[in-house]
Amino acid sequence: MLGKSIGELADRCARTGTILLIALIAGALASCASTGSAGSEEVEQPELVYPPPPEQARFVFERTISSSADIMVEDSESKWRRILTGEVDDAAAFSKPFDVVACQGRVYVSDTVRRSVLVFDVPQAKFSEIGIVEPGELRKPLGMAVDADCNLFVVDGTLKRVVVFDQDGNFITAFGGSDMFQRPSHIDVDLEGRYAYVVDTGGVDNDLHRVRVFDIASGEHAFDIGRRGRDAGQFNLPRDIAVAPDGSVYVVDAANFRVQVFEADGTYLNQFGRVGSYPGNFSRPKGVDSDASGNIYVSDAGFGNFQIFDPAGNLLLFIGNRANTPGPARFMLPAGIAVDEDGRVYMVDQFYRKVDVFRPAELAPGDGYLGARAALN
Repeated sequence: MLGKSIGELADRCARTGTILLIALIAGALASCASTGSAGSEEVEQPELVYPPPPEQARFVFERTISSSADIMVEDSESKWRRILTGEVDDAAAFSKPFDVVACQGRVYVSDTVRRSVLVFDVPQAKFSEIGIVEPGELRKPLGMAVDADCNLFVVDGTLKRVVVFDQDGNFITAFGGSDMFQRPSHIDVDLEGRYAYVVDTGGVDNDLHRVRVFDIASGEHAFDIGRRGRDAGQFNLPRDIAVAPDGSVYVVDAANFRVQVFEADGTYLNQFGRVGSYPGNFSRPKGVDSDASGNIYVSDAGFGNFQIFDPAGNLLLFIGNRANTPGPARFMLPAGIAVDEDGRVYMVDQFYRKVDVFRPAELAPGDGYLGARAALN
């Protein structure tokens, strides 16, 4: 009897072309699937907090961004059309994300395969790309930084220069060039907007492992920090750089498994970290950034996490773990890391092609630049 009724219904739909009946069936099936058996209740998943109870939480996992669909709002008509017709979602997804920065609710992610910077304007629920047209066309966008006005600085590893855009992606200027860099990778700028510190990673066959410093106003080279070596103030494949609020410069000295600290003029101050498998050690340190209190955040591809240190290099906390399956705070190949004005932390995972976002526990979900859209996933 049931089979006969369904057959008659299908025949009726075929003759009339009516989509409404299909929608009603889909809705009914979805309702059955969501309610489950009689008396069952949906179990709400607990928040992921760090450190876990009984310790006082300091950070909360907030969301994952992996494509434009994660921040854009789909109206009901478009949603039903996609469900009923089988249209493929044309959301722009990461191919190989590298670095991340955030400014006033806009999250910028460089992608070396897409050859552009993907822009997720979370409060406005808008998506765009930067670096896809001349004169600011990008060939291999790597490390990025933003200044106080949200101007975006992007290292282009192929063209060996730094390209500067305003927050809307309009080209402003470029500096550097093949005569200035051997292998540029990352960048940061000071709070005054005077200097841009560019990591020149170098290679195994040369000693050009250094930080090249440029005057932002003129684009002229000002001075260098370091060269290849193991001594204090020297580097072995430096990776990333962060300028703290007090002007101190922190450099991930990757192959020496440490973070070195310098004054703004390049004078060596101190260092922390060493190779090892314990918290506070480094395995494959990658990205670095600082928060408003001067705490230092270092991503590590070997551990699959990021570690938080105070300005003196004492370990405060680590977040995330290396995992063979994707999920919140689960990483396989962490890369760039950033901390925004509100203290939210963003970390790229190249393998799972995502950016995970963590909110300070004292910050309410609706607060800060991402607050209005914090619940979107």
